[in-house]
Amino acid sequence: MTPTPPAGQLAALDASLDVVPAAGDRRRHPAPAHLVFFHGPMDCGKSTLALQVDHNQSRQGRHGLLLTQGDRSGTPQISSRVGLQRAAIELHADTDVRLLVRDRWAAGQRVDYLIVDEAQFLTGAQAEQLAELVDESHVDVYAFGLTTDFRTRLFPGTQRLFELADDVQRVQVEVLCWCGLPGLLNARVVGGAVVREGATVVVADTAPASQPPADVPEVASGGDAAVRYQVLCRRHYYRGQLGPTPTVAGQLALR
Repeated sequence: MTPTPPAGQLAALDASLDVVPAAGDRRRHPAPAHLVFFHGPMDCGKSTLALQVDHNQSRQGRHGLLLTQGDRSGTPQISSRVGLQRAAIELHADTDVRLLVRDRWAAGQRVDYLIVDEAQFLTGAQAEQLAELVDESHVDVYAFGLTTDFRTRLFPGTQRLFELADDVQRVQVEVLCWCGLPGLLNARVVGGAVVREGATVVVADTAPASQPPADVPEVASGGDAAVRYQVLCRRHYYRGQLGPTPTVAGQLALR
């Protein structure tokens, strides 16, 4: 049989347990928090991963806020193409994320972590606010965003998160170009052609599974050229080629 510790040791053990924080209780018992940034091209599963991280955190008794801006659904939520979705708080360019969290605390609500989807649309100041919440308030931040825009340049929010995050991870779900090579770049397609100039932020969905015939222009319901996005490999992005070139009988198909 294991001998019973002396009464003095039992009292010391009980005292040590008193300082162990409850799950997520970092405001009273500071512990290291982290700013983690997950990035990748369209269709790599960023929103799905965001909802999975939220699920895993909440299962441990932690309380979080879900934030987004410009979700493909057009509503304030985080939505995934595999059918998952959850309501979220819509951010705007003038939103101070620190005040958003502190207002919740003032109302008696716990905020242990943040899930930030579409993080490429953050301003540089908002990325810095997230880092401040991590360092000064011990709030974990998990941000998810696109790597580059349709011009193959880093979004301002992405760039600042690259510079500030404790951990930067590329989402590992492989996205393929139509040719079978890894899809790396997000092409903006207007009226059936790749465009490389225009406003940085134009929200639209990704390309449908079946492409329209090459000789039939894509037109929106209002009569304007439709805008969509398609992931391409680097070669076909710069060629502006959205699918295999049509061939006639007896002609060898070249890519």
